[in-house]
Amino acid sequence: MTQTTTAGTGSFAEGTGPLAVELAGVHKNFGHVHAVDGVDLGLSSGEIVAILGPNGAGKTSTIDIILGLSRPDAGRVRVFGMEPRQAISRGLVSAVMQTGGLLRDLTVYETAEYTASLFVRSQNPREVLRTAGIADIADRRVNKCSGGEQQRLRFALALLSNPDLLVLDEPTTGMDVEGRRGFWAAIRKDAENGRTVLFATHYLEEADAYADRIVLLRHGKVVADGTASQIKARAAGRTVRATLPGASEAALMGVPGAESVEVRGDTVLVHASDSDATARYLLTQTAAKDLEIAARGIEDAFIALTGDDAGSDATTGATR
Repeated sequence: MTQTTTAGTGSFAEGTGPLAVELAGVHKNFGHVHAVDGVDLGLSSGEIVAILGPNGAGKTSTIDIILGLSRPDAGRVRVFGMEPRQAISRGLVSAVMQTGGLLRDLTVYETAEYTASLFVRSQNPREVLRTAGIADIADRRVNKCSGGEQQRLRFALALLSNPDLLVLDEPTTGMDVEGRRGFWAAIRKDAENGRTVLFATHYLEEADAYADRIVLLRHGKVVADGTASQIKARAAGRTVRATLPGASEAALMGVPGAESVEVRGDTVLVHASDSDATARYLLTQTAAKDLEIAARGIEDAFIALTGDDAGSDATTGATR
């Protein structure tokens, strides 16, 4: 856990004040690699924003700049109207990283109590453990906690200073389905009280279900920024699902309107540019049954907008 706060403020930033995070024309280069290439991004207080992208897209570099861990080569960065390090020194920012930062021989409560002692002001350790859903394991040693429990502990530690901005890197790694659902319920409750949350995740369904906005990065550029529905709308076409025993991908590639075909046992999935033509053919020319037509999901949009064959001149489309 990387804890970037040094003092608690005990209050959230007002919605009428400056943006929680503002990046304007931000660039960061590592030699000939443009890790961050002209990023413009604004986060309002109380928003939950997911930042997604394939490996090397610039997610970590962008987050490092927001956290003041790295300085941009060009562009403007403000966190609550201040330089990132100034916001951090005032206790406005906390970060929960994927691994590290825990003393394995301490109990869960001892870890929270010790971390709280590092701040000028902090929330009650038992309260943050309750918020994180791990109050019942307060006496358990950290080295006896599961990966999901340790990640919840990192979340609890980040809440101790009552930060206005919470940055999460793969926050639910190691959690089971129930644990992930409980974690995001706690995050949503915090955001309703005004806390801004920025998280990076490889669980695309989490971004779809819990983020107010999704920001997609590719090669250091923002290629899409909008709600989950707006992002998914950028992936043209629909998916036709049907039951068709004995089908093969090769045989179905000639189906009208088909762009790609997947066969999973007796189920066929046809990604179609013309779903009506595809459905009509399957129902009249084959033995297909139980046919369904659905809009493409977040995974389809992610691949379409960030894959190697995505257009180099991609624009943000649904921007804010």
